[in-house]
Amino acid sequence: MFVVDVMSRVPVYEQIIKQVEEQVLTGILKEGDKLPSVRSLSVKLSINPNTIQKAYTELDRRQLIITVPGKGSFISEKAIEVVGANSREKMTELNKIIRELALAGVTKEEIINNIEEVFNNTEV
Repeated sequence: MFVVDVMSRVPVYEQIIKQVEEQVLTGILKEGDKLPSVRSLSVKLSINPNTIQKAYTELDRRQLIITVPGKGSFISEKAIEVVGANSREKMTELNKIIRELALAGVTKEEIINNIEEVFNNTEV
């Protein structure tokens, strides 16, 4: 379910958050699905439980999961909406990248072809 790269510059807790977001967007994780416990995930990934807890706390704060004491953590009913809204906020960043590419001489056709290739290779 989760894979972490301990050699990455991206902190482990952020890698876990990103993977939950991606799995929600792709439908791997759905509303009500139970996440592994902090302890079991820390053992499986050989990661400090505090790191897993930090990721779960942030996911809870972002309303992607709901933690029920004594029961576990579950994907919230708002998760897909929250992740979708967060993803749409990246459009400003995308516009900046496109502007930089255009200034660097990349043609509109090249950019559009690249976008179409990404969409064709993405299951929606």
